[in-house]
Amino acid sequence: MEYKPMIKGAVVGMMAGTAFYMVSKSPDRKKKMLKKSTGKAIKAFGTAVDCFSSMIV
Repeated sequence: MEYKPMIKGAVVGMMAGTAFYMVSKSPDRKKKMLKKSTGKAIKAFGTAVDCFSSMIV
């Protein structure tokens, strides 16, 4: 069983859920700023997870 795809899938799911929750619960004036910063955070976290999962395997 390969753990790398499972770890990536779980992390992407958690990040997407968190990002959706933050954007949906924020006021209209903050949504644009949140979308931009959330996109940057997801990209950075994805890179970190990729590095971490490559260390596990």
